[in-house]
Amino acid sequence: MPVVVDIDVMMARRKMSVGELADRIGITPTNLAVLKNGRAKAVRFTTLDALCEVLECQPGDLLRWEP
Repeated sequence: MPVVVDIDVMMARRKMSVGELADRIGITPTNLAVLKNGRAKAVRFTTLDALCEVLECQPGDLLRWEP
């Protein structure tokens, strides 16, 4: 998959667990795991916004494209 998800990198930098992040952004830990592991087909802008707010980062810190 050319789009790589780096949510786990930002979570490690913030010392945050999947459960804590999921609770703070308002999704289930299972859905966060699907997104975090790159198995999601799409991400809502509201979810991306919440991730950036809680992790204090930019969208480019969470997603990157590799050819």
